[in-house]
Amino acid sequence: MAKVKRCFSGIGGQAVLEGIMMKNQDKYAVAVRKPNGEIAVEVKEASGGLSNSVLKKIPFIRGVFVLIDSLVLGIRSLNMSAEYFDEEEPREDGQKTAKKAADNLWSVFTTMLAIAIALAVFVVLPYYLAEFLNTWIRNDSLMALIEGLLRVVIFVAYVAGISLMKDIRRVYMYHGAEHKCINCIENGLSLNVTNVMKSSRQHKRCGTSFMLYVMIISIIIFFFIRVDMVWLRVLLRFVMIPVVAGLSYEFIRFAGSHEGPVINALSAAGLWLQGLTTKEPDESMAEVAIAAVNAVFDWKAFQEEMKKDQAE
Repeated sequence: MAKVKRCFSGIGGQAVLEGIMMKNQDKYAVAVRKPNGEIAVEVKEASGGLSNSVLKKIPFIRGVFVLIDSLVLGIRSLNMSAEYFDEEEPREDGQKTAKKAADNLWSVFTTMLAIAIALAVFVVLPYYLAEFLNTWIRNDSLMALIEGLLRVVIFVAYVAGISLMKDIRRVYMYHGAEHKCINCIENGLSLNVTNVMKSSRQHKRCGTSFMLYVMIISIIIFFFIRVDMVWLRVLLRFVMIPVVAGLSYEFIRFAGSHEGPVINALSAAGLWLQGLTTKEPDESMAEVAIAAVNAVFDWKAFQEEMKKDQAE
């Protein structure tokens, strides 16, 4: 049987607590392995907010809006998965409503705090660390490169460090299962545990790659942008985030749907980093990933279209 050429499916997702979220167009599914061993699947509409915004269709602008939408959907999916592991006593409806409202408020607060900390650690800290070298290094171009490299080193060290935590390692295993499912489908294989397990756990459209290319592209941009005032240099690093995010998104979007020596070489760094953020899943995790895909995506119809297009 001839091998089917890889095609872009458009589905994507993320790992959650003991499960996976998969999104296809305006629907998303969260599949979770419950404490009793059963797989629970919830399907919801991803409408509202920025989901249907025309801004998400404009190249180089849509990246930052897709990022915001993904962040909101990711937090929502994590909260859904966490509900299956709430060990507290059963509550009345009124108590459940109050708890949900409190949880939502807490999620907003923790999300904003996490964003603030991330900006401080990955944007501001590398800048000031590089500034310490100003006494010995007077070359602005070299300083821009050093700042960018410090940012990458801090990010990679963070990713590697948290991978040592047991709970995070399981999340990384589910992350691997998510990628394996998508690769399985896009390579024309039937979606079953055997085929999923033998598929690659690396994928060029991964959010990990996106974050890395945000840093790489920022190095290139700030290599050419020079200002004298310290406060303006710091401000520019925040102001340029939407531009950098937009460029990075367009790159991984293009890379995810194209093959070739050049694009594969440019994608290599992101795929290498996924060696840290994905781990080999077990078969039970592959089953959860398959359940999430089946809930929102007709992969059989997709593969039939693949075969028709490649036969023409």
